[in-house]
Amino acid sequence: MNSESDPPNNEPSVFLRLLRKAVDVKADEVRALGLGFIYYFLILSAYYVIRPIRDDFGAAGGIENLPWMFTGTLVTMLIANALFAALVARFSRRRFIPIAYRFFIANLLIFLLLLLTISRGNQVWVGRAFFVWTSVFNLFVISVFWAFMVDVFSVDQGKRLFGFISVGGTLGAIVGAAITATLVRKVGTLNLLLVSAVLLELSAQCVRFFPKPIARESVSSKKKTVEELPVGGGIWSGIVHNVRSPYLLGISTYMLLYALTSTLLYFQQVGIAASAYPDRSARTAFFAQIDLLVNVLTVLVQALLTGRLLKWFGVGVTLAILPALSVVGFTAMGMAPTLALLVIFLTLRRAGNFAIARPARETLFTVVSREDKYKAKNFIDTVVYRTGDQIGAWSSRALLVRIGSNWSFVCRGADCRGLAVRQPLAGKTTKHDGE
Repeated sequence: MNSESDPPNNEPSVFLRLLRKAVDVKADEVRALGLGFIYYFLILSAYYVIRPIRDDFGAAGGIENLPWMFTGTLVTMLIANALFAALVARFSRRRFIPIAYRFFIANLLIFLLLLLTISRGNQVWVGRAFFVWTSVFNLFVISVFWAFMVDVFSVDQGKRLFGFISVGGTLGAIVGAAITATLVRKVGTLNLLLVSAVLLELSAQCVRFFPKPIARESVSSKKKTVEELPVGGGIWSGIVHNVRSPYLLGISTYMLLYALTSTLLYFQQVGIAASAYPDRSARTAFFAQIDLLVNVLTVLVQALLTGRLLKWFGVGVTLAILPALSVVGFTAMGMAPTLALLVIFLTLRRAGNFAIARPARETLFTVVSREDKYKAKNFIDTVVYRTGDQIGAWSSRALLVRIGSNWSFVCRGADCRGLAVRQPLAGKTTKHDGE
């Protein structure tokens, strides 16, 4: 997309002057910036409406079954990645993005029908399928969004604008989590699936309104036309290019390690919630409240720090912040494995990823080919990420023992509401003071 300064002898509007207090945007970038903001808002709203429902199904299915659900997620992700690569090769981005999103909308309606017609006793299997599906859905819709963004914006634009666009996603996540936390007891879980479907369709419509043609500086008319044609290439190009490129391999390794360590924390979260909240609606609301806390912190960091960090220190140093935070957090958990510390660490780490690491990581893809933006990037965001989940899910016990922590959570009195808290490493439930 063009990145020109304001036209000569033209004073920027009041709106533009106000907008520039928050983001370093040029006049001809405002429309694409606004659409990217709204697009990400809708995508994250759609996901966060159903995320607590997924977590509830995961807890209801038993923490001992989570590794198998993560395995199912990886297998499904491999199939979905090949299907998406085929779409990218055949259709233009303005066609394959809505097609992909409407496929997920159809899936939501199928789950709604199944949950309405299948007896409650057999819904555990539908719940496990929904867990797997949602774990595929969330990575795909977000990966497709960012692939579109790195195709639209240049490196310089990404550094300046991606932080602000990320605010839109975080606000959407806050709204989505708030919708579920406040409405789940009033309208029920099933109606929330319809809310998510509507938000997803609105996000698909955003692609139609992006400036056309979308071009960057010094791009010929021929190149502009090419950008609206199908990307082409083979179904397995994303995998092959990742293996051959040291640059893409580095990004893959970063993603793999982040996913692995995130899964360790996720298992602890699910185990605690399953014991502390026997009621499923209360458990869903608890997950939504944690999401709300993470996203409020995220939006503050995105609004005040992300753009400045990328501008001052560059992409490399900014990407190093999350690994440094993780080292400190895991070390602290090994020394003092308390419930309060887990919540703090989990919140800071998730917020750090959404607010700082993700915008910086996406900027890395602005310099790769168009095929790699949609295929290699999607492979990294989905298959590589879920491979990290797999490693974390099946080796969580061994890894936690290896770092010197039994991860038994210390709860005092009302801190655990006088309930038992499951210890995944011990494979049993422990009673605490005040019970």
